[in-house]
Amino acid sequence: MDFEKDIEKSLKVLEEGGTLLYPTDTIWGIGCDATNSMAVEKIYRIKSRAEAKSLIILIDDIDKLSTYIEKVPDITADLLASIDNPVTIIYSNARKLASNVIASDGTIAIRIVKDAFCIELIRRFGKPIVSSSANISGVDAPVVFSQIVDEIKNSVDYTVTYKQDYFTRSKPSTIIRLRDDGMYTIIRD
Repeated sequence: MDFEKDIEKSLKVLEEGGTLLYPTDTIWGIGCDATNSMAVEKIYRIKSRAEAKSLIILIDDIDKLSTYIEKVPDITADLLASIDNPVTIIYSNARKLASNVIASDGTIAIRIVKDAFCIELIRRFGKPIVSSSANISGVDAPVVFSQIVDEIKNSVDYTVTYKQDYFTRSKPSTIIRLRDDGMYTIIRD
């Protein structure tokens, strides 16, 4: 299947509140509409994950940060530009997202994607997408598509075919907690 057909099928699933198994700029992820609490609940069920563990969302452009958090710290752009790896930043005061995607302390983990498929999908969808590793909670995250267990593959509404045959070993993103005052802590390098 080609890139465009995968985008179209993925958009239909997202618009209907479904779940996807898709390639991200890091590892394969399970995703859904990050503004739809019923869709987010499906992700927790698929992964057998407690809702107390929040999820990462993906956006396609730094300018969209202010839609989903109350205050974008001044250091954000410089911080993102200074790190070569994909970076997920935990921000305070999340808003306009499904309540079950936001952590109990009001924070949200957001990554601005650089992958062409994710950028196009999110741009055309017009909303952020959840990205949680394609594994059962507590089990190692698969680094290539062939390592994803059938239980996950059979639980989602659509599996993207794009990049299934890529064997480049990827790794999860760097995670940084960024406070409103610009102070930050690296949580995962």
